[in-house]
Amino acid sequence: MMARRAGTLSVMSTLNALVLNCTLKPAPTASSSEQLGQEVLDALAGHDVTGEMVRIIDQQVRFGVQADEGDGDGWPAVREKMLASDILIIATPIWMGQPSAVCKMVLERLDAELAETDDQGRMLTFGKVAGVAVVGNEDGAHHVSAEVYQALSDVGFTIPANGVTYWVGEAMGSTDYRDLDPKPEKTQQTTRTLAANAAHLARLLKDSSYPPS
Repeated sequence: MMARRAGTLSVMSTLNALVLNCTLKPAPTASSSEQLGQEVLDALAGHDVTGEMVRIIDQQVRFGVQADEGDGDGWPAVREKMLASDILIIATPIWMGQPSAVCKMVLERLDAELAETDDQGRMLTFGKVAGVAVVGNEDGAHHVSAEVYQALSDVGFTIPANGVTYWVGEAMGSTDYRDLDPKPEKTQQTTRTLAANAAHLARLLKDSSYPPS
């Protein structure tokens, strides 16, 4: 794709995105987190971003804070995909007003990135953009995004403006996001904004990453 910039034409580079689906439900069970995560990928595709989704609960990821916990740990393969991506999206349901236990495990595994640096002392996640997608049938989307934002920033990711999209149903309700037809326009609009801002920021950082400190 060609993009016009300051009166000239320049090539818009293709970016890669990874969505980590932190549902508690193993495949092939339908997941609202998967639904919203896929919608983020679809929106990113409109900005020349390719991507894939990984359902963490199916990957045999072990608890811990090391890059590899051994004994068949599935995290190293997920981490390899993360390091190859420009954009990371954490998609999580709300349970008890909190990110899912799977989401918290992912954040704990990302803690290992604090000790992983390049030859200039920068974390390997520097220059990567991260966003959040949240679904649930109770209040808590802002609380969940705040927790996940903080953790992602701590381990080197950059959060774009409006870096979250979410949907929450009626408190103590029984409707799931995946069952809504049509999907709420406000959520769709927020998803498009997340995708546009994430892709824009990722390209800026890819062209000019953070300097060593």
